[in-house]
Amino acid sequence: SSEDIRCKCICPPYRNISGHIYNKNVSQKDCNCLHVVEPMPVPGNDVEAYCLLCECKYEERSTTTIKV
Repeated sequence: SSEDIRCKCICPPYRNISGHIYNKNVSQKDCNCLHVVEPMPVPGNDVEAYCLLCECKYEERSTTTIKV
């Protein structure tokens, strides 16, 4: 499709895990850490704390080629 819709989550370093950027094509309502960060790099009891640090942004942009 000509629309490039994706979600980007930027997660900073956490404990012994280095920072990481996650990209996934999900709908705007699913653009959050729990849906986009896969595989989850932390054990279950750390997921909430890790996700609070991650910043998720929904990006919608057209990838249609611009004709000169």
